[in-house]
Amino acid sequence: MTIPATPPGKMSFWEHLQELRVRIVRSLLIVAVGFAVTYAFRFKLWTWAQKPFLEAMARQTGKPIATLDPFAFTDLTEPFFSMMRLSLWSAAVLCAPFLFYQLWAFIRPGLLPKERRLVIPFVFVTSGCFLAGAAFAYTQAFKFLGDILFQEAASAGLRANLHASDYLDLFISTTLITGVMFELPVLFFFLAKFRIVTSRLMLKYWRHATLAILIFSAFFTPGDVVVTTIFFSVVLLGLYAISVGVAWLAEPRQPR
Repeated sequence: MTIPATPPGKMSFWEHLQELRVRIVRSLLIVAVGFAVTYAFRFKLWTWAQKPFLEAMARQTGKPIATLDPFAFTDLTEPFFSMMRLSLWSAAVLCAPFLFYQLWAFIRPGLLPKERRLVIPFVFVTSGCFLAGAAFAYTQAFKFLGDILFQEAASAGLRANLHASDYLDLFISTTLITGVMFELPVLFFFLAKFRIVTSRLMLKYWRHATLAILIFSAFFTPGDVVVTTIFFSVVLLGLYAISVGVAWLAEPRQPR
């Protein structure tokens, strides 16, 4: 039995795997270079990361931020690994445009020649959406989460004595999940471009989409609080509405 030859201009399965390996290695090298930069500023990054949390704590307790010191550690290695983890994820965010370019380079062989010219808009838009989501998480989502959680703690008369690693779990997960959520319009742009979905179909099944968004928010949003689930569900529904418009613009127009 002979294996059929790969058509000219097409990549075989093993060539796709090789291309995937190359893109993963390059992405890891890019993040490693970014990590060398962000680790040098790890303490400034930590000050920046805890700022929205301290601001929420100051609002709920009525104390100046300078007097707040809620973080402690019980393991000698915890500060070291916490700063390393913060630096690593900061490097990934810093290198987001380069990482999205590697993603584009991987899917590029499967596109038409006119679609391959979209590399600059793709990298620019995907990076912008992700960074906009991270900025939204930092400026708005953490403000909302902090006020809700601290108000509950203040009402119970509890004193903050937190682990930096636990806080970073909340900070990093909130920032990354929100950044990925803001990629929803980009995802539906390509789904509509390849005729997988249409704006009419999205409007028809908006109830199903709402249910899926609620389930996603319940399982993946941080805080394990119903209010945070509702908050992120509203954000996702707004992004879904924007995605309907994006899908309508991206749909291939049938010739008359």
